[in-house]
Amino acid sequence: MSELLALGVSYKTAPVALRERLALTDGAAERFVQELVEGGDVAEAVAISTCNRTEFYLVVSDAVAAEVALLSQIARRSGMRPTELSSVVYAPRNCDAARHLFRVTSGLESMIVGEHEVQGQVKRAYETALAAGTTGPLTNRLFTAALQTGKRVRTETEIGVARTSVSSVAVDLAQEVVGELASRDVVIIGAGETSELTARAFAEHGVSAMFVANRRADRARALAERIGGSVVPLHDLPAQMESADVVVSSTSSPHPIVGVDELELVMAARDGRPLVLIDIAVPRDIEAACADLPGVTLLDIDDLQRVVAGNLQGREGERDDAIEIVEQEIRRFASWMGQLDVLPTIAALREQASIVAEQVLAENAGRWETASPRDLARVDAMARAIVQRVLHEPTLRIKALADADVETPGHGRLEIVRELFGLESGAHGGRDQAARSTDAEVRPLRRRAGDGSAAT
Repeated sequence: MSELLALGVSYKTAPVALRERLALTDGAAERFVQELVEGGDVAEAVAISTCNRTEFYLVVSDAVAAEVALLSQIARRSGMRPTELSSVVYAPRNCDAARHLFRVTSGLESMIVGEHEVQGQVKRAYETALAAGTTGPLTNRLFTAALQTGKRVRTETEIGVARTSVSSVAVDLAQEVVGELASRDVVIIGAGETSELTARAFAEHGVSAMFVANRRADRARALAERIGGSVVPLHDLPAQMESADVVVSSTSSPHPIVGVDELELVMAARDGRPLVLIDIAVPRDIEAACADLPGVTLLDIDDLQRVVAGNLQGREGERDDAIEIVEQEIRRFASWMGQLDVLPTIAALREQASIVAEQVLAENAGRWETASPRDLARVDAMARAIVQRVLHEPTLRIKALADADVETPGHGRLEIVRELFGLESGAHGGRDQAARSTDAEVRPLRRRAGDGSAAT
């Protein structure tokens, strides 16, 4: 029987130094999930990698074996020992895995509770997996439901109001260090979504002198035009940093953009003027040793944690409302997931009982030489009526398992039913067919994902 397995690390379980070793760019995530599915032990796979977490959502037949294999593969890729990972990973299954994703998408698991960026990050991760061809009926339903849950939470609650995004908190931290921002020069390294949100947040504070540096000149120019800033070629970054007050970096580079030796030369040219560096990338764009240079204040993604407590005050009511929405959506998903097992099991049980009745009738056909066709029809009808009545109560009870409380799912009891009646092969095939029937809902999404369009 297929199971849903989630495995990951987050800021709650691992520091940024470890998280950056596990981080995946979009291209790396696509290749990784393809390798997982091609290996044969994983039927479906989606990878989410952000500054705060790297998580995998898998559909597998043996969750224990898949967890061990995935840990080994991650360890090899990151140059770590599996034992190093085992102490920081979490691996919920089935409805617990779904609940975790729903909470992530809703911003309930974010460092800044209620942040908006994570919804887009989950959406892009799903689109990447769709384009890679590694999703399937279960993950399609899972991520569609998760994105809908996140949308409900942000529409029906105010959990995401005020300073609840990485970009806005980064601006707050900069202001805390340098004071009034309107007269400061700010350099943004990177031209992605987080960089744009950060630039806009600085603009709201009156910053007009903003410079954008990025490897792709076209993206840098487009962002600079939108925020009213200027473009700095990446090779001119050191010169621009000599006059900057704040530098914010958020790229997807696998290697540091700012090194300690380079920054040491920059600081020597600044005549003692302090410089604030805010690194909100994972892997980090700025070498950690830069913090040791005189006059440098370096803040990374983990430094945002101290801002969270203040942002959460007075918002527990909104958080409770968001959690209730998540639980409502989990109950719907659990009911759907339960049907994947229940309906095929019922069908297989009834089919097997009908076959037994037909076999008994066939075995005794020679004993009723004098029976008329009408009598034989009555015997056949009686046999089928007995099958229906015997299976009536078990059918009702098996159906009830699909509506079981999500904390006490009926997977284990269904497995006992299958074992008792020898339904393994039939139930498995039926379950796959039941799941496939829902896949039609997301096929248009797969086509759109290939075009780079939205998935929801």
